[in-house]
Amino acid sequence: MAKTAAFDTHSNEYDHWFDIHADLYGSELAAIRELLPDYPGEGLEVGVGSGKFAKPLGISTGVEPSAKMATKARELGIDVHEGIAEKLPFEDEYFDLVLMVTTICFVDDLDASFREAFRVLRPEGCILIGFVDKESELGREYMKRKQESRFYREATFFSTVEVLERLNKAIFTRAEIRQTLCPGDPVRTVREGYGLGSFIALKCLKE
Repeated sequence: MAKTAAFDTHSNEYDHWFDIHADLYGSELAAIRELLPDYPGEGLEVGVGSGKFAKPLGISTGVEPSAKMATKARELGIDVHEGIAEKLPFEDEYFDLVLMVTTICFVDDLDASFREAFRVLRPEGCILIGFVDKESELGREYMKRKQESRFYREATFFSTVEVLERLNKAIFTRAEIRQTLCPGDPVRTVREGYGLGSFIALKCLKE
């Protein structure tokens, strides 16, 4: 069952986070941009929310189960389809890129979500995931305080190793990883790999 109640009720508060945490938001965008294909072709964001990532990254199609969030994304010109990650409303091999940013912690079945992404991707297409690593400083703080959060109360957080294992299970290959929000780094610093950064951007291919 899609976890949409908090996003439908507090959609304005969700958007306000990006305004008051512009440096964090900018760092996350920077990490994702480093892995974005030069020619992304037909792109889809799963869990597009209010379009805060799809719009600046040039992705014009989204899937979103929250009606309030979908309305906000449509106001930005994004073609939003109602649906969930585990059952995407598209035919096989339709997209060149599937983006999922802060989405995997809200899905009911991560393996099914990755299988669906694989299904709708064309050969040599890629999946690009952005998430907070549960083993990072920020991840540990989110997990500690999740019951106090309107948005993360029902979330399931993953480590980078766990996400890689699930992607491998879905037959994705050739992982590239970037990390940001590393303790002590200036804003918008992006490093290769993982283990230091709180926010991870991870790209794999459908070969």
